[in-house]
Amino acid sequence: MDLESDVVVYGDAAGGVTAAIQASRMGQSVILVSPFDGHLGGMTSSGLGWTDIGNDQILGGISREFYHRLYQHYQQPEAWQQEPRDAFANKGQGVPALNPATELATTFEPRVAENLFQTMIKKAGVKVITGRIDLGHGVIKSGHRITALQLEDGTTIKAKMFIDASYEGDLLPGAGVSFVVGRESNEEYDEQGNGNTGVARKNQLPDGIDPYIIKGDASSGLLPGLNPEPGGSKGDGDHRLQAYCYRMCLTDAPDNRVIIEKPKDYNEAEYEILFRAIEAGQTNTFFKLSLMPNRKTDSNNDGGISTDYIGMNYGADWNWATLNHAQREALAAKHRDWQLGLIWTLQHHPRVPQTIREVYAPWGLPKDEFPDNAHWPYNLYIREARRMRSDVVMTENHCKGKLPVADPVGMGAYTLDSHNTQRYVHDGMVKNEGDIQSYLNGKAYGISYRALVPPAEECTNLLVPWALSATHIAFGSIRMEPVFMILGQSAATAACLAIEDDTSVQDVPYEKLRKRLLADGQQLL
Repeated sequence: MDLESDVVVYGDAAGGVTAAIQASRMGQSVILVSPFDGHLGGMTSSGLGWTDIGNDQILGGISREFYHRLYQHYQQPEAWQQEPRDAFANKGQGVPALNPATELATTFEPRVAENLFQTMIKKAGVKVITGRIDLGHGVIKSGHRITALQLEDGTTIKAKMFIDASYEGDLLPGAGVSFVVGRESNEEYDEQGNGNTGVARKNQLPDGIDPYIIKGDASSGLLPGLNPEPGGSKGDGDHRLQAYCYRMCLTDAPDNRVIIEKPKDYNEAEYEILFRAIEAGQTNTFFKLSLMPNRKTDSNNDGGISTDYIGMNYGADWNWATLNHAQREALAAKHRDWQLGLIWTLQHHPRVPQTIREVYAPWGLPKDEFPDNAHWPYNLYIREARRMRSDVVMTENHCKGKLPVADPVGMGAYTLDSHNTQRYVHDGMVKNEGDIQSYLNGKAYGISYRALVPPAEECTNLLVPWALSATHIAFGSIRMEPVFMILGQSAATAACLAIEDDTSVQDVPYEKLRKRLLADGQQLL
């Protein structure tokens, strides 16, 4: 099947949706390619309902429209099915969940978010097709321009402009665009929070956890998922990725709860570090129970042993980005089963004290979420994979205001954040490495347009609002879902201006771009 449009957006996550909507509103024909069978929104509609934002003043344009319409939804009495509106604690990530001062809702149920994305994309008249890029031959170029994308099923989509809104940056290799995977050294960009962290300060295991299968017996081998040494000194760069997890949506409402069963391939040895952490004194923070409306949670990683499947998204000669689609599905299933096994263990295993079991016993999967996926989120949280290398590389110095950004097309404000990347033996104990939480105290910074476009000598009609040009630690702040939505809209605006002027994305005049962004309500420095 051959298709054609002015703009192709690859990726159905939140930033892909805003990109597609903006391009359509600017009068261009748009095809949005959905790798998740038409389920729109990525992490925003896959359990990440406790929005990481830092400062809601960065919201503008379509992102602000989205969160405002969520707020309006929860003003309706019929939106409250499992609890009265007055019973909801209204706590969010640094701001009220449903904020009457701004009329924004940054805490919400996954199904409500997906329904709103579907409504907005339909109203915009965007054509949505389902499919996944052919990772080996999916980007077709002529000179420095992409002419078409090819999907696994053979569908070819021609366009003038392409936007890679995938979490993996899957268009970059085929487009001949430079990218990196892993952590830079602190030295490379004069940073302080990049590279190997040494023993992590937060989300750390308690002291005293023996690293060997048989306690005290090195000859018995190391526990699963454990490295014998850190593989570098503090500040060194490496190939490691911060851990992934599913943002679990759980509920304790009896009439909406599906009991979690023991996974078919449950392996007790995989939870030995959990048992030993409990023995060493960890009694809580096994995962968050951040409440969303209707007695549902956004349950994220929390503590030294939790939902993050540390070290399971890369190896010596592979990482998540190098896997094909089937391999990614298989690895995502392992993450799912690890997390379901974690809940089952905390609820039922005799090595878990009764006091802990009682805390987690009430929680199960909600019947009214992800009904066609066994009530489990569609998207694994790909916290980072490929990151483009372009003429501007966003670093922690930009995020902290130490370096200027001359051409901002959006703002970020969240903590410089990385989850742990590995577990290893430190002073005879099991320890985590990789956690960084360097607070910006809500101070916003600009994100450069040049970080969204490749070098001109590599590709002239591609924009990248997620896997943009940034270091590991700067990306740790930029990667938040509201920022993705902002940058998706800005990328689409630039794509449309490039079409109108018959020019490359690199040659779009910044002042013209800025004027249009401000006219559409975007917030810029």
